[in-house]
Amino acid sequence: MDGFERRVEDKPFTVAGRTFTSRLIVGTGKYADFAENAACAEAAGAEVVTVAVRRVNLTDPTQPMLVDHVSPERFTFLPNTAGCYTGEDAVRTLRLAREAGGWDLVKLEVLSDPKTLYPDVFETMRALEMLVKDGFQVMVYTTSDPVTAKRMEEAGAAAIMPLGAPIGSGLGLQNPLDIRLIVEQSEVPVVVDAGVGTASDAALAMELGCDAVLMNSAIAEAREPVRMAQAMKHAVVAGREAYLAGRMPRRMYADPSSPLAGLI
Repeated sequence: MDGFERRVEDKPFTVAGRTFTSRLIVGTGKYADFAENAACAEAAGAEVVTVAVRRVNLTDPTQPMLVDHVSPERFTFLPNTAGCYTGEDAVRTLRLAREAGGWDLVKLEVLSDPKTLYPDVFETMRALEMLVKDGFQVMVYTTSDPVTAKRMEEAGAAAIMPLGAPIGSGLGLQNPLDIRLIVEQSEVPVVVDAGVGTASDAALAMELGCDAVLMNSAIAEAREPVRMAQAMKHAVVAGREAYLAGRMPRRMYADPSSPLAGLI
């Protein structure tokens, strides 16, 4: 049993009351420059871009600014807390982002250590609770543990963002079973965040039933970033269609494509 036997209803990708056509979210780090970043976002067909508030210039006009290339009128900016290691740092960062740009739909990540960049789920939960009380709509980066994911949904997360593999590793989905379980139990969108390396990884995430995929390094570090962005766009669409279509059952032995009855 693969869990695909039942018919799946095609629901739109809606987060905190906002509906998006594209199910591919792209980041704004590691690119050669903002122009390349913008070209990749367009090639990916993305409507949402993540912005590391502590690293990307949004307010200093004397320096290159993201908004000069990636328009906030064309894209939904998703401020994130990359580089934060405590709940207080994360909350402070997002409050500054709201003051700067009025953003209340945000991505929360609180990291445990610089080597693995795994989420610190305890600090993340503390920050999530503070941000929800403060009126934010929080998409939360977390481990692929279904129990933790459910607790964060119950705490008010607008979307659950389980990692596929460590940030920037390009290892692909190391935990498809856990991600599938999170999808089946969640009443909010599930977005694979981190670990995607190539188009087949994105397609797999969508085949598991995820609502969207978020990636940065997989595009920015490709030999041809714009071409990879296009590949990722097609992979996400193909994976979603395959999920909706329902895959064939897995079988231990062969099953002939043509009927055996009535052979000459």
